[in-house]
Amino acid sequence: MATDSTDEDAADARVAAIENLSTEDRTFPPPAGFRERSLVAGPFLYDEAAIDDEGFWARQAADLLDWDRDWDTILDWQPPFAKWFVGGQLNVCRNAVDRHVDAGRGDVVAYHWEGEPGDTRTVTYADLLDEVQRAANALKGLGVERGDRVAIYMPMIPELPVAMLACARIGAAHSVVFGGFSPDALADRINDAGCRVVITADGGFRRGAPSLLKPNVDLAVTHCPTMEHVLVVRRVTDHPHSPEGTAVEMVDGRDQWWHDLVGAAAPDCPAEPMDAEQLLYLLYTSGTTAKPKGIMHTTGGYLTQVAFTHRYVFDQQDDDVYWCAADIGWVTGHSYIVYGPLTNGVTSVMYEGTPDTQTADKGGREHGRDRWWDIIERYGVTTLYAAPTAIRTFMKWGRAEPDGHELSSLRLLGSVGEPINPEAWIW
Repeated sequence: MATDSTDEDAADARVAAIENLSTEDRTFPPPAGFRERSLVAGPFLYDEAAIDDEGFWARQAADLLDWDRDWDTILDWQPPFAKWFVGGQLNVCRNAVDRHVDAGRGDVVAYHWEGEPGDTRTVTYADLLDEVQRAANALKGLGVERGDRVAIYMPMIPELPVAMLACARIGAAHSVVFGGFSPDALADRINDAGCRVVITADGGFRRGAPSLLKPNVDLAVTHCPTMEHVLVVRRVTDHPHSPEGTAVEMVDGRDQWWHDLVGAAAPDCPAEPMDAEQLLYLLYTSGTTAKPKGIMHTTGGYLTQVAFTHRYVFDQQDDDVYWCAADIGWVTGHSYIVYGPLTNGVTSVMYEGTPDTQTADKGGREHGRDRWWDIIERYGVTTLYAAPTAIRTFMKWGRAEPDGHELSSLRLLGSVGEPINPEAWIW
């Protein structure tokens, strides 16, 4: 009996400990300076949407986006199917890139990109527009047309959002496949979507070494009868941080280097108006419990939602430097690294690798576990959007790394992917 009682006491203690981890009664009002600058003060947006939800979203669509044709119907609701802004036309790429350049903001930085080995690239909205138009023309040259599907299997490099936007510009739906997935997983998604082209890279850098992707594509496409072309970004081949001899096989007649094809393409490609219900992209579920399911994201409703949520949830200010530390291969990355921030004309940070990879910056300073904090300091990041798992990892590593950097630029922290426990939130 004593043993049973001891076991029960231990079980009760464990339950109490778990409850303590998920319970927090304190409140933390935003600082006065934050409230004064905030886009929203009070619950008026909720109240407005509750009174007239269709009218609310129509106003957001009109205020946040440029339309080529106004819609006839705000919402066609035939449960379980909803069609938003029926009859309206717009182009996602023009909203995300062209209109900022047309407004004289072409020199605004779209992405501060940081490679894991320490190489960097600054991409302005004018740079982005040039490369997207060339990439769109390159895809057209491969026979890609409106309504086709294009698979994208890439690391976190600038050519990934360029490829997505190039598809959106010409009305081809993209299907981004997370770069950590296997050849079989890639083949399943290519076949289900009926993709004719896959855009990939020879590889990327992960944990201090090249991680090849092209061999996975080579294995996958042998099982993909619809596949015609493979477009390859040169990332690790001949890179100074790659071991000597790092290379991938290129198949004649099927494979082409991105920089050769895109670099030679014409720099002008009109953004074609798309129906609001035109398919923008397919993104597949992970497939851990059943066959992966392709979730369809259409143009008008999706872009309205991500532009709105990015602007108001993150209280976007004109001088913000925003960093969503997710991977574009997941829906968070689609929405809050690519389409939401670009539509709102914000400056974002993209980072290729892991938080603790050892590297030296251009000044010769060594970085490891402080990599994120160094990036925040150098680029003046104001908004950081990250998963609780990352925050708990930093907690485990201790205060030395963040305390060694000037982080006063940070004004808003966002949590994504899972519930955040109080200890991590407060840390």
